[in-house]
Amino acid sequence: MPYIAPERRRVYDEAIAALAAKLDDSTPGGDINYIVTRLLVHWIEERGLSYSVIADAVGVLETAKLELYRRVAGPYEDRKIEENGDVYGRLPASSGS
Repeated sequence: MPYIAPERRRVYDEAIAALAAKLDDSTPGGDINYIVTRLLVHWIEERGLSYSVIADAVGVLETAKLELYRRVAGPYEDRKIEENGDVYGRLPASSGS
């Protein structure tokens, strides 16, 4: 999860802000993919290629994806349900078990 201690955030925030300043609404998704890929490749090279390092990198991507969905996409979808109506009819929102 991205919720690291504030002192760890300070190590990265200046560089992230400088990179983010180069992005705008015309930045293609492929450019973001390139940035993320280059960071992961560097991280893998620094740690040395192994199964556990690859698994860690894939885990970072997967958990970042899931947290983005939970925090951004899910609430967005909920607003759209409110605005436009639910398409799932009578299906329960969760199984409760």
